[in-house]
Amino acid sequence: MNDDGQNFNMPFGTDQVGVGGQMNPGGDMNRPPVPVPSEASVPDASIPRPVSDALTPTPPPPPAPVAAVPPPAVVSAPPPTYTAHNHVKDHVQRSDGEVKPEQNSPLPTDPTMQAILAYLRKHNLGDTENKLKEELKKREVATANAPQSSDPEVGNVLATYRSDGDPSSYESAYSDLQRFVEDSLDMYKHELALILYPVFVHMYLELVYNQHEREAKQFMDKFGPIQESYYQDDIKKLSFVTKREHMKGNELMDNFNTSQFTVRMSRDTYTQLRQQKKHLSEKQHTLLWNVIQEHLYLDVYEGLPRSKSQIDSTAGAITGEANRQANRAKICYGLLREPDVIPLPQEEEEEPEMDGDRPKKKKKKENIIQKKSKTDPNAPNATRMPFPELRDSDKIEKARALRESTKRANLGPDNIPSICMYTLMNVSCQVMSLGIAEDSSMLAAGLSDSKVRVWSLLNHKLRKLKSAEALKDINREADDVLHRMMDDSTAESSKELIGHSGPVYAVSFSPDKTMLLSGSEDGVVRLWSLQTWTCLVCYKGHVFPVWDVQFSPLGYYFASCGHDRTARLWTTEQAQPLRIFQGHFSDVDCIAFHPNSNYIGTGSSDRSLRLWDCVTGSCVRFMTGHKSAVLCLSFSPDGRFLASGSNDLRVLIWDLAFGHLLAELTHHSSIISGLAFSREGTILTSSSIDSTIALWDFAKLTNESALEEVNVTHNPDVRRDSENLLLGSYRTKTTPVLHLHFTRRNLLLATGPLEAT
Repeated sequence: MNDDGQNFNMPFGTDQVGVGGQMNPGGDMNRPPVPVPSEASVPDASIPRPVSDALTPTPPPPPAPVAAVPPPAVVSAPPPTYTAHNHVKDHVQRSDGEVKPEQNSPLPTDPTMQAILAYLRKHNLGDTENKLKEELKKREVATANAPQSSDPEVGNVLATYRSDGDPSSYESAYSDLQRFVEDSLDMYKHELALILYPVFVHMYLELVYNQHEREAKQFMDKFGPIQESYYQDDIKKLSFVTKREHMKGNELMDNFNTSQFTVRMSRDTYTQLRQQKKHLSEKQHTLLWNVIQEHLYLDVYEGLPRSKSQIDSTAGAITGEANRQANRAKICYGLLREPDVIPLPQEEEEEPEMDGDRPKKKKKKENIIQKKSKTDPNAPNATRMPFPELRDSDKIEKARALRESTKRANLGPDNIPSICMYTLMNVSCQVMSLGIAEDSSMLAAGLSDSKVRVWSLLNHKLRKLKSAEALKDINREADDVLHRMMDDSTAESSKELIGHSGPVYAVSFSPDKTMLLSGSEDGVVRLWSLQTWTCLVCYKGHVFPVWDVQFSPLGYYFASCGHDRTARLWTTEQAQPLRIFQGHFSDVDCIAFHPNSNYIGTGSSDRSLRLWDCVTGSCVRFMTGHKSAVLCLSFSPDGRFLASGSNDLRVLIWDLAFGHLLAELTHHSSIISGLAFSREGTILTSSSIDSTIALWDFAKLTNESALEEVNVTHNPDVRRDSENLLLGSYRTKTTPVLHLHFTRRNLLLATGPLEAT
């Protein structure tokens, strides 16, 4: 494969506007610490049903401060403690001006709560205001009865660290715990070893909190290097916390103290752990179990203990393994029934001389129509997620896609896809993001100089809509009215969109190709018109950089995620988010819509993945296994499987039915930058900044996996035989491959910027 398949010359100027931070190859930048959100997904407003009457006003949803009201969604994971966001406070004060304390407020000294109550009163939300006051009263009573911390500057979350008069007992207690694990039977040893890292962390922090700095340093130097390799980066950051003052506002500290570390073990292993007190003195036993009870969540299951390889497959996240209770909710991963559309006639230029083959092609098309009309038993209710009625242009586009599917190549081990590589050359600034339209007609690039550039991948050029005066003279009944509306004098091979004030980290085309989304370091998501080539809306929900944006496969909705550790669900008709998904403990780096648009998948720098229900706002899947930040996601076309790529150089395959890890694919020598499934789901492709593209036999993986024997309590064996699933690997010259896309006929498109050698 050659990376000179098509070249794009970009004669931009050298001036760069609003470059606010340097980005490493993994997509992270120098990010300031932010408050940790609570383990909850907050419905910011109910999803409105689209209305056909444009004159009917839609009541605006309340802004972010309402998120402080306890949500109705039930979250399966134990919720961490939560403190009000500073940026929420600032947002309210900017919107409503100075808010004076309420006379009868339960917390008159809390300006954030006063601002929220004032907002609720202003919008006549009396019931919500009363419920919030009741919760504040309960919290005030609980706070008054709770023992006060001796150092309020450090925070209440650190009050669980006990004061011990003998700092040397920590080292001896941990040494005895380590010896107990090593002397245990092999079948229990690996699960018992899971508690070593969290106990080490909290013993060290307890020493620091009690101002035993010398003993804490000795404890770190002795036991830090022997922890698992995938925890060494966190331990290095932890080693800089040497004084109690360092613990306040530290991002890593927030992660450790706002959530219990989950350790999954069998009942027999837990029994062995309880017997450990026989090997310790009473003082050491009390010290150890205080740490376990306060900071660890032991997820005990019935069955045989797991092997070392099974444990390593799911370990490595900041907060430990995923709680099994978090994945018990049933999800409707099936596809929605396709709308009935009249298929377009076959194009006559396609092999007109072969008359005998035409009936076969028509028969194949009819079979596809019949197949798509069947109802999937695992599909959600068609009215569960409201969407507007299809326009005539949408029906024509779906009919065109159906016609293209009749010419789709059937991929497999004996018929791997052809690859077309688009290389961006002469780029005067860094390419931060790339995106290709669903019908493969346009390519967009987000640049570090805050601009967005769009190219046409077809023979026709990009044109602008005619002026309002010129549109009056057009015959609306003409068959080519859409073509006549465009101004041929404005035709260009590429268009430039200017509006952001920072690097553009994400771009996404709408399914109908009329709009483009972009997310930037300036915290704004912009919606651009690809007919007038202007910005239509600025969505200002995030207050920190936006790392990813994605349109729903059905349009109308889109999702965004960013440095504020949240993902948000939006609609193009409202300027406020419909849902705010909170639960990750670090940046949410990537986001993807499920094929049925009822769910959103997110990957985070906390090394975990989550699946969110767009309707209820709850987290329905929580999956751990990556050893570094998750950078890209891709759902299989049938909706059951999820592929994720990470900084740890691995591609993981997940079964969404139960949240289990199925396979671990290793081939690339650098971070995974792109993932894509073929249109029928038999081939999975992955790309990396090491300039390689790998093709994987996904059909073989699913056929050989005993999916019918898997359930919530049974963990399947994780496949690691990557060489048996790898169909081929292709390398460009000097172009890191940033984005992958399959056309409707299963031609693989790859894109990336040329790097000078």
